[in-house]
Amino acid sequence: MILCCGEALIDMLPRETTQGENAFAPYAGGAVFNTAIALGRLETKPGFFCGLSSDLFGELLVDTLHRSDVATDLSPRPDAPTTLAFVRLQDGHATYTFYDENSALTSLRKDALPALTPDVDAMFFGGISLAAGPSAEAFEALMLREAPSRVTMIDPNIRPSFIRDRDAYVARIRNMMAAADIVKLSDEDLEWLEGNGDIAALAKGLIDRGTKLVLITQGSEGATAYTANATVFVPSQKVDVVDTVGAGDTFNAGVLYALQSAGLLSKAAITDISQDALKDALAMGAKCAAITVSRAGANPPTLAEL
Repeated sequence: MILCCGEALIDMLPRETTQGENAFAPYAGGAVFNTAIALGRLETKPGFFCGLSSDLFGELLVDTLHRSDVATDLSPRPDAPTTLAFVRLQDGHATYTFYDENSALTSLRKDALPALTPDVDAMFFGGISLAAGPSAEAFEALMLREAPSRVTMIDPNIRPSFIRDRDAYVARIRNMMAAADIVKLSDEDLEWLEGNGDIAALAKGLIDRGTKLVLITQGSEGATAYTANATVFVPSQKVDVVDTVGAGDTFNAGVLYALQSAGLLSKAAITDISQDALKDALAMGAKCAAITVSRAGANPPTLAEL
């Protein structure tokens, strides 16, 4: 099982009423949540771990996960509000304003992490769940605890407006990336973390710190995989873009699905992965992302649609 560890929240998406008034509609979302949903729709039977509120929005999140066959039994259900993310779209690109104080997402603590069963062979981390506070430290602790024995992947999916202490955040993310088997970053996130420079050189720098496989996405241009011995590029699939909400999250799911389907979701297999396998994984990630951006909101494809 692939266990997705990170935020679930409500995206308040801009809409217009029948009277022409501006409004927001609630949709289940969050970067790690979206990846879990996408994996569920790809019939991998993933799990999800996060504080899930017992309020009405928390019920919406749980129901949405279950409809995509995502297990939530490891997730606590605190009496705390659900995080809300108000979305603004400009030229198809999303910006976010978050309301997260004392939320279910921030309720996790290092001393209350779950014990995992042997069927969890891979774990995915990322998103705003790693931005700040004791809950971010809890996710970090969980990854570092499990990384020696399970495949781990991280996509920070950086939202600068959510980061209160840049130095502490960068230290956490670099620590987790060094422990991870797979790191995925957009080119913008790579630059934000590592500074200006040649993308390939910056990616190789992450490998020098311990990561086995680095995936760098560059929007409409495509994605590149870097290992200690190989570089593989796959172009993006050309579609009419409606919006980019959930594109990177779905890409992550497509990569993990491809690796799992090929029997490569193990630490040894990731270390020795071939260029052909890398190309197949990138291509699946790109295909899944292309379908997602061709329709409104984070709406990943099902296995049948592929």
